[in-house]
Amino acid sequence: MKLTKYLKDRAASIAMYAGACIFIVIFLCAFRISSEPVIITATIIALAVISSELWGFLRKKNYYDKLVYCLEELDQKYLICDMVERPNFYDGKILYYALCMANKSMCEQVAQYRRETSEFQEYIELWVHEVKLPLAGMQLMCRNENTDKYTEQIRRIDDYVENVLYYARCRNAEKDYIINEVSLQRVFTETALKNRELLLQKDVSLVTMHLDVKVMSDSKWLSYILGQFMANSLKYFSSERKGEINVYAEEFADKTVLHFRDNGIGIPEKDLPYIFEKSFTGENGRIGAKSTGMGLYIVKNLCDKLGHGITVKSEKGIYTEIILTFGKNDYYRIS
Repeated sequence: MKLTKYLKDRAASIAMYAGACIFIVIFLCAFRISSEPVIITATIIALAVISSELWGFLRKKNYYDKLVYCLEELDQKYLICDMVERPNFYDGKILYYALCMANKSMCEQVAQYRRETSEFQEYIELWVHEVKLPLAGMQLMCRNENTDKYTEQIRRIDDYVENVLYYARCRNAEKDYIINEVSLQRVFTETALKNRELLLQKDVSLVTMHLDVKVMSDSKWLSYILGQFMANSLKYFSSERKGEINVYAEEFADKTVLHFRDNGIGIPEKDLPYIFEKSFTGENGRIGAKSTGMGLYIVKNLCDKLGHGITVKSEKGIYTEIILTFGKNDYYRIS
C-alpha cells in the first residue's frame, strides 16, 4: 500500500479539511482576534488532520500489505480468509466479511460440483460395465458365425467404450491402483492375446525380447497402457510393407525401460510435441483410420499418476517407438 495513492484516494476529504481550516481562520480574523491564537488554532487543526490520516494509513497499510503478500504466496487463493486476521477498522471488516462469504459460496459450489461429478462418474462406470455384456455376447456370436466384418466393428466399439471407462477414472486413478511388482511378460502376453485376431488379420509379426522382468506398477492400468500402444500400432500400419512390432525391455540400476517399436507410417515431426494433448489427432488422424485423440492423452495421465515416464520417437514413413520408463524403489520391492 503506497502513501501517494492513499493520499490521492483521500484527496477529497483532505480538501474539505483544508477548506474548513481556512474558513475557521477567516472567521477568527473577522472578529479581530490576534494572529497568535489564529496561527495556533490552524496549526492544531492541521496537526490533527495529518495525525488522523497518517494513523489511518499505517493501520490499513499493515493489513492490506499482509493480505496482498498472502495472496501472492498462496497457491490456492481461496484459503486467504484462513491466512489473515479479522481487521479492526470498519471498511476492512466489510471486505473480510465479503471474502468469507465468497469463499463459503465457492466451497459450496465446488462441493456440489464434486457430488455431481462423482455421481456422473459412477453412472458412466456402471453404464460401461452393463454395455460390455451385450458387446461380449455379440463378439461371441460373430465368432461362431465367422463374420469378420462385424467382429471388427464390434471390437472397435468395445475399445471406445473401454476408453470412456478409463477416461472417467484417470483423473482419480490414485484411488484405484495398487503399486506392486508386475511381470512385464505376463501383462504383455495378455495384451497380445487380446489383440491376436487383429494381429493375424493384418499379418503383423510380433517380436519380444527380455520381457522376463518385473516392474513396479499396477497390472490393470499397465495392461490398458500397453493395449493403447498395440491399438495405435495396428491402426497405422503401411500397406506397402509387412507390419512388425518389436517389444523389448532394458534394465538399469535405477530404472527399467520398455521399448515398443513398430514399422508403421510414423508420426510427422511437427505433431510429436502435441500427441499427448487432449483430442489431438494430427496428420495421421485424418488419414485412413479415424482417431479421437484421447488414447495417448489418457495414457499420459495414467503414467503421471503411476510415476512412469513416457516419451515417443518417430520418423515419418519409417517407425514409431514409445519408451516407457519404470523407476526402481527397493522400499516397495517384494522380497
